Amino acid sequence: MRRNTRPGCRALDRKEGSDMKPRVIQMAAAVLAAALMNACSRQEPAIKRFSGDSLNGLIQVSGIQVDNRTKVEGKGSLKINLTEPSVIRLYETGDIDIEEATLVYQAKIRTEEIQGRIYLEMWCHFEDKGEFFSRGPDSPIGGSNNWASVEIPFYLKAGENPDNVKLNVVGEGTGIFWVDDIRLVKRPL
Repeated sequence: MRRNTRPGCRALDRKEGSDMKPRVIQMAAAVLAAALMNACSRQEPAIKRFSGDSLNGLIQVSGIQVDNRTKVEGKGSLKINLTEPSVIRLYETGDIDIEEATLVYQAKIRTEEIQGRIYLEMWCHFEDKGEFFSRGPDSPIGGSNNWASVEIPFYLKAGENPDNVKLNVVGEGTGIFWVDDIRLVKRPL
């Protein structure tokens, strides 16, 4: 059997070449796995972030307590016991510098024996225009559930820059729920 060799090149026998293929596949798989882990672990940068570690900064504190045992991040979460349908006013941001983008209100919510629905609500106030809202009743949480990530968007056109954003949770029933890891995130339109 004749081997085709050129000066400076070494001929590989069949056995040596076949050992190379599994190594290349393993390396490619490792690179792909690392890239996927990196992409999945990245979080979008938050414009504003609110923790359930304390009641500081809350607009409404009545009926809300910090639960240090049930949490997603930090030292605690906000625990709300609904005895009747309510809008729970959590935070206001004041002026934020964002326009021509999607403003996203994100939170983690856990429920226990919720009769009805729980969903996010965001109000954006614009000087000389008033308040406009975005709600998430199309993706409510009810019953008893472990932590779920929920979010609602507000689409801002060029020149639309809210001077205040209100972050609420709407409870259309009774039961207990927790809120944690509250964020406002900017995404492209």
